Amino acid sequence: MSIFARGESNAELAGAQLARQASASLAGLLAGLGTSRSDLAKAMGVSPGRVSQIMSGDANLTIRTLAAAAEALGADVEIRFSPRLPQAAQGLPVTGAEPLSLHKSGVSAHR
Repeated sequence: MSIFARGESNAELAGAQLARQASASLAGLLAGLGTSRSDLAKAMGVSPGRVSQIMSGDANLTIRTLAAAAEALGADVEIRFSPRLPQAAQGLPVTGAEPLSLHKSGVSAHR
């Protein structure tokens, strides 16, 4: 059965894709740091089961959850909104798409 056959809205599908991307990025960071899921759970102060939920890509991840994982690993999270414009599809520069980074010192817009 196709994922589209379940009647999910485009926003739900996009949210699920973002959760999978976040989980994959977090898994890559863990591997690069040589850190286990158990180590992450201890550093975040959550159960190993909660880390498994986060890493599954199926969890409804919040910004706070991502920030907590980043803080526990000494990393930053970057979220970028980019318009879907014909210029973007053609590889042309699009203005106004500023990434936001969550740093220990707060939220900043890159300019």
